[in-house]
Amino acid sequence: MSLQTHLVELERKHRQLEEAIAKAVARPSSDDLTVVELKRKKLLLKEEIERVRQTMPDRTLH
Repeated sequence: MSLQTHLVELERKHRQLEEAIAKAVARPSSDDLTVVELKRKKLLLKEEIERVRQTMPDRTLH
């Protein structure tokens, strides 16, 4: 799997977690522990996305 493909997949998972967090918070009976766990996973994904971006060659320079 290329770095670009991996990055796209990580970003997709990050968006899915954002949606899951928003749905969980919107529920009146939301479980705080579940929300905290989802936020932790989202943060870990964000950190992984940053690591992948740092290893990718900068394509904006010519």
